[in-house]
Amino acid sequence: MIGNVFIQDGPRGLRFAAPTRVMIAMRPDEVVPALQAVETAVDQHGLTAAGFIAYEAAAAYGLAVHAPLSELPLLWFGLYERVDILDDWVTPSTDSPSSASYTVGSWQPTLDRAAHATVVRRIKDYLAHGHSYQVNHTFPLQATFAGDPWPFFVDLVTAQQGKHAAFIDTGRFAVCSASPELFFQLDGECLITRPMKGTAARGCTLMEDEARMADLRQSGKNRAENLMIVDMLRNDLGRVAETGSVAVPRLFAVERYPTLLQMTSTVTARTRVSVVEILASLFPCASITGAPKVRTMQIIRELESQPRGVYTGAIGWIGPRRQASFNVAIRTALVDRELGRASYGVGGGVVWDSDADDEYTECLLKARVLATRQPPFQLLESLLWEPDSGYFLLEAHLARLTATATYFSVPFDRPAIATRLSELATTLNAAHKIRLLLGRNGAFTLEAIPLTRETAPPPVRIGLAQAPVDSHVIWLYHKTTQREIYDVAHASRPDCDEVILWNERGELTETSTANLVLDLDGERFTPPVTSGLLAGTFRDCLLAAGYIRERILTSDDLRAARHIYLINSVRKWRAAVLVG
Repeated sequence: MIGNVFIQDGPRGLRFAAPTRVMIAMRPDEVVPALQAVETAVDQHGLTAAGFIAYEAAAAYGLAVHAPLSELPLLWFGLYERVDILDDWVTPSTDSPSSASYTVGSWQPTLDRAAHATVVRRIKDYLAHGHSYQVNHTFPLQATFAGDPWPFFVDLVTAQQGKHAAFIDTGRFAVCSASPELFFQLDGECLITRPMKGTAARGCTLMEDEARMADLRQSGKNRAENLMIVDMLRNDLGRVAETGSVAVPRLFAVERYPTLLQMTSTVTARTRVSVVEILASLFPCASITGAPKVRTMQIIRELESQPRGVYTGAIGWIGPRRQASFNVAIRTALVDRELGRASYGVGGGVVWDSDADDEYTECLLKARVLATRQPPFQLLESLLWEPDSGYFLLEAHLARLTATATYFSVPFDRPAIATRLSELATTLNAAHKIRLLLGRNGAFTLEAIPLTRETAPPPVRIGLAQAPVDSHVIWLYHKTTQREIYDVAHASRPDCDEVILWNERGELTETSTANLVLDLDGERFTPPVTSGLLAGTFRDCLLAAGYIRERILTSDDLRAARHIYLINSVRKWRAAVLVG
């Protein structure tokens, strides 16, 4: 509905509806008066304002920008008498339509790799002549769009898991922001900024993830870029802060997001000035311009072919009693209902030692969120409980669950789960499979399923899946309820009890429910995790004991094997026979 705004404010959601008035600025000379009117309405009438400031609004502060996008306001704020606070909000998907209510075409970058390399060379010329230290160059991706922008926003937020998301419906335009970056937050006299600079791709496993986090944290290039922006923000804050109050309590922290890793720092200050004055000093955020800001924005205007719009501007709210919070509008799409198009900006900071190809790849990495539709899922562990021995490999299961929860940023109360498992065990008197599910919000359930064992079970009939799996897909490395890959593979071989998966390199990986072991000339081998598989707890136990060894295995090895085994912690060892 026109005028509706949704803003994520940390762990809670703020929902604004039916504005009493909408303040709009279409020209640079209208921006500051409109902001003053907004802040006056908040202070004098107890209203709350929510809206956006486009990047091109920086012209109001004498900074160089393109002429604004046609018909898009430089500033849009609704004034609201009521704010609905959703304290348990994680993502707004529970009350949203399905993604079938919108269609979006193929996203096309407006700048190809070769043209981008030319721009980077021109930027380096400016750097070489001392005009700038860092230039944040951006370009949009564009696609056709039809339908409801709200579920598109929900998909974007679910995929990105940014902490500062926002949705604004102005009528013709819908702003869909999944931003992870805080521009500034004001709470009384306390002012906080949290700039982001430095990006890396996620790993497939927690170990790979942490290695990449360490590499990013120690990267000289990324640290230098981040520190440059921190210094700029310290300078910007210094103009409005109480003397001596500017501090940097957190430097070079690395945060996880579903599609990438980000380096962030935190800069704080104490101030008594108005929000209007804070924006005059800080806008636009230094992290999306470069340094020094004035000259670098002149270079940006010359080298970027079109206005940025809301992208790299700011979206947020202003409330009574000196409360305010704004994001940096990155990971942000603008839907134009009238033209049936959507745009999504990407970019990065170019410094002297930047590699043009790497910078372009990083831009595409930031756009990956557009193609990522993270399905609903829970974390899963299957444990064996037996009367004589209790839980089999309990600590290994809890350790793996801890690692998976860390990877997906899921809250995890290990002592509570251990206690519930102990309580459940007191109710059992025969072998059971215990199914443990952990939700994205940290809630968990336990289910006990009676387990029967055959004295001499027949060999499991197995065969190769009809198509390979992509070893870069994260779901292969983590035990979750997202099992579409396994279901599709299993369905491809209805003649088999189990199916053996294999990757794009022709390497065997695992079966749909177990790890694979081949006996080759009296030695037992299992595929390495790098082939694209779940590291089973029983598999890890056998590896640690030296009973099996890792080796890349192929279909030739499968046919040459003296014996084939399937192993997991519930069924342990099962013999298998190859079909077809």
